[in-house]
Amino acid sequence: MFDHVGIWVSDRAASERFYRTVLDAVGIAPTSIGEQYAEWNDFALGQASDERPVTRRLHVGFAAPSRDAVHAFHEAGLAAGYRDDGAPGPRPEYGPDYYGGFLLDPDGNSAEAVHHDDLPREANVDHLWIRVADLDAAVAFYDTIAPHAGLRRGNSGSEPRRQQFLDAERDSFSLVAGDEPTENLHMAFPTDDDAAVHAFHEAATGAGYRDNGAPGERPEYHAGYYAAFVLDPDGNNVEVVNHHRS
Repeated sequence: MFDHVGIWVSDRAASERFYRTVLDAVGIAPTSIGEQYAEWNDFALGQASDERPVTRRLHVGFAAPSRDAVHAFHEAGLAAGYRDDGAPGPRPEYGPDYYGGFLLDPDGNSAEAVHHDDLPREANVDHLWIRVADLDAAVAFYDTIAPHAGLRRGNSGSEPRRQQFLDAERDSFSLVAGDEPTENLHMAFPTDDDAAVHAFHEAATGAGYRDNGAPGERPEYHAGYYAAFVLDPDGNNVEVVNHHRS
């Protein structure tokens, strides 16, 4: 689903140490450690600043290759002194074969290792849960961009306070009604068509949502990087990007 998910952290060294510790335990190694970001393929973190405040109240689930790996993730975090947010075990409320273990990162975001039978094939990030101040408003935004970001609504069952969105391979994120929303998250969705980048931006800004970067090349990321950015109702930065890679 995600081209990449980015968070901003209050202490990069501390957060990088946390994610190295727990992701190493499930076989997810860093793919790039640069001046601005530490990256694990589709997940990245960078040092917060006045212009890019700390990401808070996010839940991110990482794909674990087995139930034993879920335990290894959780045990590695506890052994290093990180805070428990839920012991490894079945979570049948999420699915009949869903098995997860949860920790809190240094900024209090919830990080999970999860194993189930429908894990993403090539991604580290299995899912996100994003708290929103107004569920109807957030759903309206994601409905607006869905055709251009490769998304569709999922089945949220009997839970009136949550709405799931899926991609074609059923990878997901969920919007969850909450008193304090997730803030300062960056989510990028992939496309192989510059027209989709323009359509995404035009649909969002035409519906009154806030522009955060017009369609165009961003060579500071790499040659051929073509993207546009808008803000969702809670101020999270949402992008559609075409990398122009064969």
